[in-house]
Formats: sequence, structure tokens, C-alpha cells
Amino acid sequence: MFTKLFSLAVLFYVASVVLLNIGFAYVPMIDFGFGMFSPMAIVAGMVFVIRDFAQRKAGHYVLLAMVVAFVLSYLLANPFVALASAAAFAVAELADYLVYTFTKRPFHQRVLISSLISTPVDTVVFLFGINSFTVGTFILMVLSKLVAAVAIWAIYRNKYVPVESDGTERVAFGY
Repeated sequence: MFTKLFSLAVLFYVASVVLLNIGFAYVPMIDFGFGMFSPMAIVAGMVFVIRDFAQRKAGHYVLLAMVVAFVLSYLLANPFVALASAAAFAVAELADYLVYTFTKRPFHQRVLISSLISTPVDTVVFLFGINSFTVGTFILMVLSKLVAAVAIWAIYRNKYVPVESDGTERVAFGY
């Protein structure tokens, strides 16, 4: 259990969640006229993909990593942002986790499908949590969050990922 929880992918996931929440408190949103855009939304999209890599390495123990990431975010980031993020992540990351876990598709497809479901959910909950929901902001944030998932899908779509004897995928890039 400890080797899975302290793997590079899991540690990177926890750190990315904490840095994301700190970033939302300090990186200003950009007004595009029809909606506000947060550059941190791109990072948020990466966090969903990083969680998928962490789950490949740690399995269901990634749920514990989610809890640790929330606690650290609450302690280190703006509590207002951390609570909105925690609510969003609780719903969206759980949806991402469930879709990733129960879809028996190749890795690149699971990343894309889980992100297509979880990023709109995350965005709605987060924007309402910080009292900043508009349709334009929602669209900008969802599209920017999907960049990482589409990139992983494009990179992996033509690659075969072997399956280990226990049913888990052999992980690329040392994760």
C-alpha cells in the first residue's frame, strides 16, 4: 500500500492539486468580454489527467490521495477557494474515478471519456462555489480543462498498452 501511495504519480497528483488551489487564489482571471478565463483552468484539466495516471499506479488508493490533497489545500491555500475546489473535486473527481474505473476501454479513451464527464461537473460546482458562474466563463473553463485530456488521447491513441497479469495496465513513462 505505501509503495503505491508514495509513487511519483500519486505524489505529483497531490502536489498538483495543492498548487492548483493556491494558484486559483493568486492568478487573476482574464475578462474575454463574454466570460472570465482563469489560466489555472488549464492546470485543472491537467490535474484530472494526472489523477488518471496516479490511479493507474495506485489503484483505488488514489481515493486516499484525493483526501490528502483536499486537507493540504485547505491548510495551505485560501480556505474559500479550497472549499469550492473541494466540493468540485469531490463530485467531479469521483465521477472521473468511477468512469475511469468502470469503463473497460484503452487508457487514452478512458482519460478522454472521464474528462468529458468530469470537467463540466467540476466547473459548474467550482464556479457556483466562488460565485462566479456565467455561461461564457463555464464554456471557457471547460474547453481549457479538456486540452490535457485531448493531448493524452492524441498521444496514446495509436499505442498499445499491455495489461499485467493482475488486470492493471502496464504504465508508461515510469508512472
